[in-house]
This record gives sequence, structure tokens and C-alpha cells, in this order.
Amino acid sequence: MSANFQQLANFIWSVADLLRGPYRQPQYERVMLPLTVLRRFDAVLAPSKEAVLRRYDELKAKNIPNIDAILNNLAKDEDGTPLGFHNHSQLDFAKLKGDPDHIGRHLADYIAGFSENIRKIFERFEFDKEIEKLEESNRLYHVVAQFAEIDLHPHKVDNITMGLVFEDLIRRFNEAANETAGDHFTPREVIQLMVNLLLEPDTSVLTQAGVIVTICDPACGTGGMLAEAQNWIRAHNEQATVKVFGQDYNPRSYAVAASDLLIKGHKDGQVVLGNTLIDDPFPDQRFDYLLANPPFGVDWKAEKKVIDRWPNFRGYSGKLPRINDGALLFLLYMVSKFPDYQTSNRDKPGSRTAIVFNGSPLFTGGAGSGESEIRRWIIERDQLEAIVALPEQMFYNTGIGTFVWVVTNRKATHRKGKIQLIDARERYTPMKRSLGDKRRYLDQVALDAVTREHGALEHSQTSRVFDNTDFGYRRVTVLRPLRLRFQITDEARERFLNTCPDLYDALQAVQDALGTEPLLDWNRAWTTVQKVFQHLPDGVQGWAKGAKGSAQKRILRDCFTVVDPEAAPVIAKHHKIEPLDRAALFPAQTLPADITKEGLHALLGLNADGRGKHVEYEPDPALKDAENIPLKADIVSYVLREVRPYVPDAWIDRETLDEQDGGIGKVGYEINFNRVFFQYQPPRPLHEIDAELAEVEQRILELLREVTE
Repeated sequence: MSANFQQLANFIWSVADLLRGPYRQPQYERVMLPLTVLRRFDAVLAPSKEAVLRRYDELKAKNIPNIDAILNNLAKDEDGTPLGFHNHSQLDFAKLKGDPDHIGRHLADYIAGFSENIRKIFERFEFDKEIEKLEESNRLYHVVAQFAEIDLHPHKVDNITMGLVFEDLIRRFNEAANETAGDHFTPREVIQLMVNLLLEPDTSVLTQAGVIVTICDPACGTGGMLAEAQNWIRAHNEQATVKVFGQDYNPRSYAVAASDLLIKGHKDGQVVLGNTLIDDPFPDQRFDYLLANPPFGVDWKAEKKVIDRWPNFRGYSGKLPRINDGALLFLLYMVSKFPDYQTSNRDKPGSRTAIVFNGSPLFTGGAGSGESEIRRWIIERDQLEAIVALPEQMFYNTGIGTFVWVVTNRKATHRKGKIQLIDARERYTPMKRSLGDKRRYLDQVALDAVTREHGALEHSQTSRVFDNTDFGYRRVTVLRPLRLRFQITDEARERFLNTCPDLYDALQAVQDALGTEPLLDWNRAWTTVQKVFQHLPDGVQGWAKGAKGSAQKRILRDCFTVVDPEAAPVIAKHHKIEPLDRAALFPAQTLPADITKEGLHALLGLNADGRGKHVEYEPDPALKDAENIPLKADIVSYVLREVRPYVPDAWIDRETLDEQDGGIGKVGYEINFNRVFFQYQPPRPLHEIDAELAEVEQRILELLREVTE
């Protein structure tokens, strides 16, 4: 079968040379793929063609309107199974070859004779334009005549072989068109790895007799991932029934994928043209497996207006990612297609998905951002199973590093609560000839090694296993008091009176009370200022009323104070002493046993004043900082250990709370591969470096000596 398939693919590929001239090599697929589809359909329909034509004439004579359904049922394969499509044109490839003078018109008529489902596919190929272009360049007849010589009859080429031929052609054309291929074509070895990670854990189930499997790719491109998943299952179980579903936004890619489905005889599957983010063609369907390579960094500004009107996004009601990168929205769509899972319940089988991302979804967005909240939603529901880091320069139109995520709602028991990271970045083999940006590939040895590592779930140099919470942290805001020095100077007076000339006399009274020496306690200075203003003589203007008065007070402080680390902290307000709800403020945390009530209050910015109240200081915006504290650590111990020894006056901002659990600090999740797999390389000893430098210097001197002599 493989020799037959390779020979066929090579022959069709060679016919493409006839297009040289009017077409560049990356454009060959516009002609060759549609013609391959037509020739296959022509051969498949041949056995029942006469019966279809007779019935068509009868129905036409009776003016019966909807004849597609009847004729689609009448067109049958060799086994008598209805094909689901037909052609009622009198023409076929043999007749097209026999009339070179009218080839363009006849080919268009032949395509128009197909049932509506096939015509829709060819509309997306925009093949009518190619017919015109080929006819103008006198290439059309030669190409069609060559295709008429290829025998693609099911007796000669079964569906499986034909599918392999078509896949091979798609791959070759996409690789030739490498400047755009990354938009809809994933390298074969990356797909193989994804399929292995997705299906290998379920081998025992997938090899059972009579198993029915549904697979979906919501960004299917030309259908390569769906094809590879089918091939894997077929290689392991010839009796399995595989139903594939896909969707793509690119009309030509959709047409190729839909044709591939028909060529393979998959009548139960379906490929749809549309925008996955806002159009769900399978609203009531759930799938056993999903896999996808959505576009990297896709802008979803156009879809935002529609999505904003929804109560949630596919069952996820949290924040959404930034407008310029909607990659994680594809993952949310895929998770929404998971059927429920319950152990040993056939009606709740659960699902698995594999998806390719660039590095952005791993760590972009801080705590509380849309990206972080989506990571949190998936990880806290224990659905992230593994992530594999791939080498750079693996894709045709980008050299950046990529990652395969495996997400599931039915983790194996030994994986529950765990996430595995696998580093395959150095497992590449250089390509002899680069294809666009693709200069590396994963050979079979590397694919097998990564697949085994995933199955083993063990620690090694390139595999790490973590608890879910290891990737979570609380971003806690750390504040320090504002310290202001008060001093009335000539320059400050001038600035103040330029803005508030009405307060000239009042300012003089303040200066008489406080003098012009620097004062390191703003609180005392302000108390004096307030007293002076309360007791101004009649006729001397004080603070204005309302907003203007508030502005005058702010201006006075701005003009006569500067930040001074030696000054006393500025008091913002006094509080009554109230008990703290430790469980609410520090959820799932065990605070140190030796922390006193007063110590905890002080750590939260509430300092006892000795009179039964708390003093709260005004924070200095310039000294505001944040700490990312691991979820496994308690905030109090961390701050006492990592912050207080260096800044004793710091306190935790108790107002910044997580929107979901109400605890102090916003919860975030990120996955940093470089930190996990970083290996420290100690610098070489100095004496080695000195010896090398001396050797180089000696060599330079010898070369100079040769020149001068």
C-alpha cells in the first residue's frame, strides 16, 4: 500500500510542474488539491453514475425541487453504501479529456453538476478563478488530461491509501508555501507528539473491539491533526470507528479539510467554515479528544463586541485575556467540549486535549489578569496534566519556542493534584535544508523519549513533577510610611502665595508659631497649623469652605514639606481596636504560633498608640512594593522572614484582597520553564582564563614578529 501511495503522490506532484510560469511553487496547491479531489470523486461516483443520471432526468421531468437528498442516497460505493454526494453532469474526466476546445466551460459545468455539499466546498477553493487563469495560459487541458490518466478508482486506491496520498500532498504543498504555512500547518512530528501525549495513556481503551471515538480540532487548518489522530487509532485498532470534527476560519484550508474527510469516506464527521471564538457549530456535542494549534498572538478585537454580550465565555465566567492575544480563548472553548467525568460511568467518559501555544500563555499577565485567572481556573480544577517545551525553530513561519499543553478532566489517579513539565528544547535534530524558519525537527527517537517520559511521571534532568499549588502565588502589596519634613522657606512661601494669595496673613501667623527651622514631625506641625487657623484674628482670612479649602490644605503640605527618611511617619487616621478575622484574611494558611495579636495588627499597618486605639500611617507611594509569595507559604512568616529584617517599618496592605477567596493579596498562577530547568554553570577558574589569554597574546606577538621581520 505504501509504495502505491508514494508512487501516486509523486505522480500528482510531478503534474504540478505543468503549472510553472503562471503559478509560483507556493501557489500550485490552488490547482492540484481541487483537481485531486475532483478526480477521486469522479472515480468513486463512476459505478453508480448511470443510475444517478437516469434518476436525475426522471426527477427533472417531474419538476421535483429537492433532488439532492434522493440522488445522494442513490450514489453508492462498491459495497452499496450511499456516498452522501453525487454528480448529475453528463461529463466525467474521460469526456473532459476528449474535448480540448471547450475544456474550461465543460470543467465548470462538471463542477456545477455536483450536489450542494460539494459545490460549497469548491466555492471555498475559489476554483473558478483558477480555471480562468489556467485557460488563459493554455495549461488547463494539459493538467486535466494528466489527471484523467490517474486511476483513483476505489478498487485501485482504497480510502485509507487515498487519504494518505492527500495528506502527503497537503504536507508537501504547505512546506513549499512556508511563508504562510504556519497559519494553518503544523509540522508532522509536532502533531505526532501531540497525538502520542493525547492517546497513549488510553491505549487499553482505544484498542477494544467496536470502540467509537470522537475527535475535534477547532482550528483545524487543512486537517493534519485530525488525520494524524485517525492514523494513530487505525494503526492500533483497525476495528475502531473514528468520527472527526473540525472548524477553520480560512476558506481554502476549510475546503482542503472538508475534502479530506469526504475522500476518506467519513460521512459521520464534519468540518465547518467559521470563527471558533464566536461561532460554535457543535453546540450540543462533546468530544473524547480535542487537539489544536491556534494562531499565536491572535487579535480578538473584532470578536470582543459579541463576546462582551455573553453571560460567560463557554462556561468560564472569569476575566478574559488581553485583546491582542486570544490564544487561551481557544483552550476555554476546548474545555467547554469536555463531557462530564465519573469513574466507571460510560455516560460520563471525560475528555483529553492537547494544544500548541507559544510562551505567552505560560506567564503573561500578573495576578488578577485575564491570563492568570484562566491558568488558575484550569489548575485549581486539576485539569492541567503536562506541558512539553519544544525546541525553537520548529515551525515554518516562526522561530520562537513553543509548548504543548495536555489538559484533561479525567487525570489518572497517580496524576491527581500533579503537573508534569517536560523539557524537550535540546532534543532536536538539525535539518539538512531549512524550510522557511523551520531548521530543526524531532526525530522518532526524540518523540519516543518524550512520550515515555510523559508516561513514567518521574523526576529526571528533563522531567519535573509538581503539585498544582507550586505554580500559584499571592501578590501582596507591601507599604512603608510616608515621612515628611516641614519647613517654611522663602522659596516655598513664594510658591504657596502664588497659588493662595488670600492666605498671606494666615501664613505669617503660622510662621510666627512654627518658625523657619526644619521640623521632623509633620503630625505636630499640622496640629499647630490647624490651631493657628482656628484662632486667626477677625479680618484675617482662613481656609475657604468646601473643595477649595481642601485644595488649599493639600497645597500647603505640598509646598512646605519634603520626604525625609529621618522624619516621623505621617499619621493617616486612628482606629478603634477591632478583632481580625484570621481565617478570612489568610485562607488556607497556618500562621506562626508565636505571632501575637499586637504583632499581627502591626504587620497589617495597625500600630497601638497606648491609649486603646490603633494608629494607621499614610503610605509613601514611592516606596510601595509587591511580593509574590508562594501559595504554600503563609504570608505572615514570609514577610517576617523576607521583608521586615530589611525594612522594619513595612506593613502588609490589608485592602488589596483576592476577588475569589477574599484573602489578602491577589492570587496568580504562572509557569516558568527557565526557572524550573535552570542549571547553574559555575564560571571557569581564573587561572585557566589567564593561561588562555597569555597563549593568545603570545600568538599575536608571533604573528606581529612575522610581519615586521
